Amino acid sequence: MSGKNINLTLKIWRQNGPEDRGSWEIFPAKDISTEASFLEMLDVVNEQLALAGKEPIAFDHDCREGICGMCGCAVNGRPHGPDRETTLCQLHMRRFNDGDTLVIEPYRARAFPVIKDLVVDRSAYDKVIQAGGFISANTGQAQDGNALPVPRHDAEAAMDAAACIGCGACVAACPNASAMLFVSAKVSHLALLPQGRPEAARRALNMTAEMDAQGFGNCTNHKECEVECPKGITIGNIARLNREFIKAALASKE
Repeated sequence: MSGKNINLTLKIWRQNGPEDRGSWEIFPAKDISTEASFLEMLDVVNEQLALAGKEPIAFDHDCREGICGMCGCAVNGRPHGPDRETTLCQLHMRRFNDGDTLVIEPYRARAFPVIKDLVVDRSAYDKVIQAGGFISANTGQAQDGNALPVPRHDAEAAMDAAACIGCGACVAACPNASAMLFVSAKVSHLALLPQGRPEAARRALNMTAEMDAQGFGNCTNHKECEVECPKGITIGNIARLNREFIKAALASKE
């Protein structure tokens, strides 16, 4: 990689599992290229640790292209680091200065227990999706794309909501560890489309109930979730979720 090199001090949270108390450890990160991504920087540090016979730092990653939602930890108190609408794998070291100290820790939420170091268990999200983040449709020949016209505004809003990658940054940013932004994005992108309307009421009720059962907190409109979301999901979706939930709750009592 080209570009200048910088030296950093990393203060990283190490924890062997959900029952372990964990502790902070200090690591030098020497000769890091400013063209490297944040995850590439961690790769370099882990190579140095391995050569020294020490245990590497565990962290989540997969596509490294800002698509999968696997990577994620807090850097200096901010999920995915200091850049707006940027995943951790897309954060580059040119964002930092020579001599900086970076405090790196896992997402802190009761619903996201630590598996090891910076890796957390986000299977609670999967259970929320299983509760209603889908549509039921008969199989058979593919439907014509123009058979169900969708207004442009609804289509664009649905696509914006569907951009959610389920990374968990909204939960980590929220002082209540709420998953409302995540759930509202999943509810919104289906509720806005005709294919999702037949099950809209059941979806809103079931996914909200499962969110509560998994131990996520409630939304109190702090808006940190919107600020830290790497895909720019807005809290307007939370308003839509609330409307869908209230309508469904009232209809279920009739």
